[in-house]
Amino acid sequence: MKFDVNIFPQRLNDAAAIGRAVEDYGFNAVWASETTHNPFLPLTHMAAATERVQLGTAIAVAFPRSPMVAAQIAWDLAEQSNGRFILGLGTQVEAHITKRFSSVWSAPAPRMKEYVESLRAIWQTFQTNTPLNYTGELYTFKLMTPFFNPGKIAHPDIPVYVAGVNAAMCRVVGEVAQGLHVHPFHTVRYLQEVALPNVAEGAARAGKSLADIERYCAVFVVTGATAEERANQAIQIKSQIAFYASTPSYSAVMELHGWLDLHERLRGMARLGQWSEMWELISDEMLAEFAVIAAPDELASAVQERYAGLLTRVGYYFPFEPDDTEKAALWRDAARVFGV
Repeated sequence: MKFDVNIFPQRLNDAAAIGRAVEDYGFNAVWASETTHNPFLPLTHMAAATERVQLGTAIAVAFPRSPMVAAQIAWDLAEQSNGRFILGLGTQVEAHITKRFSSVWSAPAPRMKEYVESLRAIWQTFQTNTPLNYTGELYTFKLMTPFFNPGKIAHPDIPVYVAGVNAAMCRVVGEVAQGLHVHPFHTVRYLQEVALPNVAEGAARAGKSLADIERYCAVFVVTGATAEERANQAIQIKSQIAFYASTPSYSAVMELHGWLDLHERLRGMARLGQWSEMWELISDEMLAEFAVIAAPDELASAVQERYAGLLTRVGYYFPFEPDDTEKAALWRDAARVFGV
């Protein structure tokens, strides 16, 4: 099992130093999230400043970007990093796609399948100069002139990871992607009974198996040297769980556990803007289903034990910040336990 770290890009000029610190710890990959900043730009700085660590997006929002735009960015990063780049894609939810990005929304699983197929067709044309010819229900690509073709690179087989929660998207992941970005809002039972069986079903359609698909998650964790620290972290993670539990897109997780009534209550509170109160509805038992709870010197081992055979790479659901001395011991212990 590999150990990776996540960043939420803030200051672009810090990216190179962060990348070097990740590599110094020996971690396998650093993933940049798309929240308040672009996820690709810091990776260009890291690619120039590092030699070994993999660099990926977790995730880049796919649908507002044409597959041609995403293909070109990924191609450049793959070349700059000497094949260390992983393109991680996600759908976001309808309201954000239509109202924040003013883009087009349709059934996400079929759209994502064509999106990844389009990327592969475009990359093949970049590499081999064969005519671009992809026709789907949602995307069509027929034109690539020499002036706009970046040409072949040394590492053209760019891994694509796709974020998946619901069954249909998990099947798409298995069929067309190389990796699954597991949402932190999950339980072991949901992985075992819903997510991974559907990834395996999709993989079988393409002549693959679950073993061929990498599975990564930045997992919820609760830890701390004192009872007060652990209590504060528990409230933070309960708040995050409550937010996701109120979102219709993730209701399948709640349904599996018989928590749909709670989902509706939380959804009602969210409509009223009662965000600061929602965490109080998340019980300690529910917290234990979603988060790994352990002492600081036992956390890495607890994560490894919980996800053995389920995930192939893991990280913590908080950003890697080299200057955070309070978390330095956690990072050193993770490097030790995971043997990186």
